[in-house]
Amino acid sequence: MFIKGMDISTLIEQEACGAKYFDHGEQKDMIEILKTYGTNSVRLRLWNDPYSEDGVPYGAGTNDIEKTIALAKRAKKAGMSVLLDFHYSDFWADPGKQTVPKAWRGMSEEELEQAVFSFTKESMERLHAEGCAPDMVQVGNELTNGLLWPTGKKPAFDNIAKYINAGIRGVRAVDNDVEIMIHLDNGGFNEMYVEWFDNFIKRGEDFQIIGFSYYPFWHGTLDELEYNMRDMARRYHKQLVVAEVSMGFTMEDYAAYEKLETSQRKGYATKPELVEKLEYPMTKQGQCDFMADIMKRIASIEGGRGFYYWEPGWIPVPGCGWATEAALAYTGEAGPGGNEWANQALFDYDGNALPALEVIRDFQA
Repeated sequence: MFIKGMDISTLIEQEACGAKYFDHGEQKDMIEILKTYGTNSVRLRLWNDPYSEDGVPYGAGTNDIEKTIALAKRAKKAGMSVLLDFHYSDFWADPGKQTVPKAWRGMSEEELEQAVFSFTKESMERLHAEGCAPDMVQVGNELTNGLLWPTGKKPAFDNIAKYINAGIRGVRAVDNDVEIMIHLDNGGFNEMYVEWFDNFIKRGEDFQIIGFSYYPFWHGTLDELEYNMRDMARRYHKQLVVAEVSMGFTMEDYAAYEKLETSQRKGYATKPELVEKLEYPMTKQGQCDFMADIMKRIASIEGGRGFYYWEPGWIPVPGCGWATEAALAYTGEAGPGGNEWANQALFDYDGNALPALEVIRDFQA
């Protein structure tokens, strides 16, 4: 089955902040709406401990194991499969930051290896015990520059492989059959993928899926993505999933929805100078055309399994942004922490389902 997936990790927080979702004017549960439009899988991130030492939530979904279980149960009830996304951090892990969890600070490489194994195994056991076991597991998030910095930072491939292998063993200690994904960003950058997987595969445990992030304003052209995916399939004989993708539907401002001072707003990820270079315009029709194009390309590639749209429901409601002050203190980043993604959702700023959902529903692989 071609995966038409959605990353819905912020949904519980969105709902708590007052987000409402509508299909043709009728208010419904977002998962129900997504199912109507062909969604058959969800992706859920898992952070180790997304709270400050005195219990302040980090925001952006505050995706601890309890929220992950709650969302997984809702997805399973709707008949959807689940991709579990381990970040191995207390907050966002990506090519620009892979911050060691607070509880693991000061650990040796061997202790970190054991911590990854134990956390993975225990998380898997919880999900199995709750009746919402994942159908696919991502061991690390956007591992382009490694994980658990500084000891696991690229080019330290021996340690990178050691930590990822510990995660794979943790999954396998609980479930020997679930598919395992290794996920990088910058899906159009073939040279980087070849270097990374050449280094990992000669050191690494077995896995089934190569995951790609592809954001058209950051990660090259669709031709470059397609070339890279075809090359990965040919070289490594793995299944392929675009684990993160999105495309904007407008450049209209949403400050009135966020209700934040200018100094508190994050601003668009889709900067105007980046949007100028896109193959499709940032309009509702452009979003439709982009999704039709990328789905056709994925389905045409040997081993191309499908995609996960990143945060289709992260609309601009007050109180649900990228990071709280407590989170910024943890990562060491500067603020502000508003929403930078709302113009790339699959719902408009008022929560109405957009036409791209119909394109997704109607696509036949």
